[in-house]
Amino acid sequence: MFERFTASARDVVRGARAYAVRPGPGTVGEGELLLALLDGRGSPGAEALAALGVRERRASVERSLEQARRRGGLTSADAEALAGLGIDVSEIVTRVERAHGAGALDSASAPKGRRGRSLRGPFRPEAKAVLERSLRVALGRGDKHIGDEHLLLAMVSGPGLAASVLAEHGVEHADVVRVLGERAAAG
Repeated sequence: MFERFTASARDVVRGARAYAVRPGPGTVGEGELLLALLDGRGSPGAEALAALGVRERRASVERSLEQARRRGGLTSADAEALAGLGIDVSEIVTRVERAHGAGALDSASAPKGRRGRSLRGPFRPEAKAVLERSLRVALGRGDKHIGDEHLLLAMVSGPGLAASVLAEHGVEHADVVRVLGERAAAG
């Protein structure tokens, strides 16, 4: 599958791996893929995010990703839904961290994987699912390559952390499809 990746898509995967080895989880999840996509310049996916105003709100996106990581992967929408049932996720996180240390619920704090040079490195299941969906998205659009636009579409096409965080920032699947279509028609 990786042989079909364009240079921009490969850059996203490499960038995500770089985010994973910083003071972070050591493995690649949707959050790392999203941050790496936001780093891009001039590629369809990165420019779509910029056109939708996400690049300017990067700090807010990073905060949302960090908060979800601290909550064990629960998004703000998940926490709000639980609050509606009388469950205070913040209080639970605070108690768990008091007893077990900061980041105890971090779903990405599993043992760190190998750091070889392969693009197939330490990907968590949700990141693998995005990569697999990106192939289906590309095939569905009749494309013979997988670009960062396909990665973005894969992120927003299903439930997951990236889709939830982007939705918190006003970006839905339909918005991404519209902007990518407009950019393709203009180009």
